[in-house]
Amino acid sequence: MSGAGRGVTPGAEPEAGQGGSAASPGPGQDRSAGADSSVDPSADHGAQTPGPGQADSGAQADSGVQAEASGPAEDGAGASAGGQPGPPAARRGRRKRSFWREFPVLVVIALLLAVVIKTYAIQAFFIPSGSMENTLEINDRVLVNKLVYDVRSIHRGDIVVFNGDGSWDPGTAPRSTNFVVKFGQGFASMFGFGHPGDILIKRVIGLPGDKVACCDAQGRVTVNGVPLNEQSYLYPGDTPSEIRFNVVVPPGRLWVMGDHRLISDDSRNHLGDPGGGTIPENAVIGRAFVIIWPLSRWRILPIPATFQQPKLSAAAAPAAPDTAGLQSARLEPSGSALPLALGFAAAVPVTWLQRRARLRFARRRTARRAPPGRPPAA
Repeated sequence: MSGAGRGVTPGAEPEAGQGGSAASPGPGQDRSAGADSSVDPSADHGAQTPGPGQADSGAQADSGVQAEASGPAEDGAGASAGGQPGPPAARRGRRKRSFWREFPVLVVIALLLAVVIKTYAIQAFFIPSGSMENTLEINDRVLVNKLVYDVRSIHRGDIVVFNGDGSWDPGTAPRSTNFVVKFGQGFASMFGFGHPGDILIKRVIGLPGDKVACCDAQGRVTVNGVPLNEQSYLYPGDTPSEIRFNVVVPPGRLWVMGDHRLISDDSRNHLGDPGGGTIPENAVIGRAFVIIWPLSRWRILPIPATFQQPKLSAAAAPAAPDTAGLQSARLEPSGSALPLALGFAAAVPVTWLQRRARLRFARRRTARRAPPGRPPAA
């Protein structure tokens, strides 16, 4: 019995049946097989050792099963190690997670850019009164360039937006603030906090040192003795001025007037104030350069040709007259939609660039950490 136990190994019984060496004994072999408890070594060897073909097929079967079991894991590892794209579902999941990770960054960058644009570059304003008609009408929206006077000086004929808080009185004129304070004020006003100031809009007629007077024999305003032909921008039917004046603009200040002269509250109506009717240059916020709304009114706001005369230079002494209850063309900020739109438009490429830079840095770091001879993960 111990010999029979030694002669049969797990998995050899089917092969012995196929080879015929383990078949039932014939009639003459019963007794000898029964009497002899040992097993023929050749039979034992035949049962244990498969033939060459059987060994090959068994090995192939075993290796095939192993390859089948390990195939998906190796494929996944190869895809990640060799830089091959993963399954579509995994790629979609990664893209979705990546979007939600990047979206808050996009929003924060857009808000910061919107505040920067509104505070330092471009801002929209709403026109609530008719003191600049017909150049600017009630409900017009204008864009104001806040950077222009950082690269050039204020010109005669510019339409300027300025802070009217104390502008007619040199002792209470608004003082320029530093970068951080301006940013804080811009951030607060973006969300409806803070005091926007008494914002006004007028046309610059006289620069520091100019002698501005009204009127000559033809009823025209003169600057340094040069008459201004203002019909192209004055409200139809208005005279250049019904108030007589003769002033020299002090250093650092401007003489401003509205285009609807009969109803405009401007420098002429503040001649008795300490600044003699002029406003400080540092109160100027920027230059209105385009009407953006309504679309039917869209147009650029150029400097009229009369201010291009080469003889406009400098001259002499002040006077003092009347005032009236007139419209000052106070402006209201036109909301945050435009700076936010510009902020999001600028934030998209900024976010894309920072994401590419971050991914490139991560790939290089992974490549440095990868073992020799193994490709870095994608």
